[in-house]
Amino acid sequence: MTASPSPARPSVLFVCKKNGGKSQMAAALARLHAGDAVEVHSAGTHPGEAINALSADTVAELGADMSAGTPKPVDPELLARVDRVVVLGTEANVDPVDGMAGTIETWVTDEPSERGIEGAERMRLVRDDIDARVRTLLTELIDG
Repeated sequence: MTASPSPARPSVLFVCKKNGGKSQMAAALARLHAGDAVEVHSAGTHPGEAINALSADTVAELGADMSAGTPKPVDPELLARVDRVVVLGTEANVDPVDGMAGTIETWVTDEPSERGIEGAERMRLVRDDIDARVRTLLTELIDG
């Protein structure tokens, strides 16, 4: 009796405008929670110059690491093959590409600055909102 081939790992691409904060946070948190069970990527529609240091410090408080990340543009081939594309916030927009395997969804994330909350307190609230959404997404992707 031969073993059946194992199914491919589910995959996700997190996208925000600059790929320095929210999408990198989501990717780092997904890697933290899913390990190798999910293929995780991040990109930006208009990539910035660097990772947001406060974002990196804030996810590190939970044990996630995004410090080695670098902002990068959306790769059309990656966009076409991943199971899920998650756009974080309202500043970025991702259009479907021909033959796209997955779906695109937008997370309108908490923006504490609209309530006058800034700095590390703001970033922790953003992180916690993204973390809760990532956990739910991973359950969908892994448990199918």
